Amino acid sequence: MILILIGFLSGIISGMGIGGGTILIPSLVIFNNIKQQHAQGVNLIVFLPVATIALITHYKKGNIDFSFAKLIILGGIGGAIIGSILALKIDPLKLKKYFGFFLLIVGGIELFKKKE
Repeated sequence: MILILIGFLSGIISGMGIGGGTILIPSLVIFNNIKQQHAQGVNLIVFLPVATIALITHYKKGNIDFSFAKLIILGGIGGAIIGSILALKIDPLKLKKYFGFFLLIVGGIELFKKKE
């Protein structure tokens, strides 16, 4: 039951474009006691159908600027290859700490960002 709840919350966050991995990865590590690399692997599998649904929804609403998307996709592919290789070589405990630090930085930026 907890996995369904984690998936549900992750799906909501993903649909908003925030990134469901920010919920999914820590939840899997904390509540299911799995290694960071395994949680990241699960996140990548979960991401595919969730992102497809979110993409269709945002496309129908005209929320996608393809001129930006093309360039970001190219960079993302290269980054995904390098990031995957690095994630498999880094000690799981260190990777968990790096990910937590990353979430703190992103959270801090969002917390103190001025209104637009």
